[in-house]
Amino acid sequence: MSKLAGIFIVVVIAVIAGGAAFLATWDIPAPSARIEKVIPDEKLPR
Repeated sequence: MSKLAGIFIVVVIAVIAGGAAFLATWDIPAPSARIEKVIPDEKLPR
């Protein structure tokens, strides 16, 4: 049983390390949608 648990732990560590490597190297694109919001004059300080 301990051999099976050891293999399970190694697989879990490999999955976590693979996920961390993927997130570290993934080039996430910046948002390209333009957002425009109208702010009423009453909300601005004078």
